[in-house]
Amino acid sequence: MAFTVDYIREKLMKELEAVHVEVEDTSSNRCAASFKVLVVSSQFEGKPLLQRHRMVNNCLAKELEQIHAIEQKTLTPEQWDKQKSQ
Repeated sequence: MAFTVDYIREKLMKELEAVHVEVEDTSSNRCAASFKVLVVSSQFEGKPLLQRHRMVNNCLAKELEQIHAIEQKTLTPEQWDKQKSQ
């Protein structure tokens, strides 16, 4: 089963209580084999990058059995606001 951008976005929004999620299918033929995600969640507050990425990986554990690669950017709402204003 191929996972859609919308499916992954909704799952991350719900399970990580994200305030913003961007998902892009980066597969060469858009076959849902690799994705790039940006997740903004207050659950990332005070957590190092590795722990944030593990949280995303745990959220998508079943899906990652079929997804070839996932590139992640994980930010707190404060970090996201700073990045948007630059």
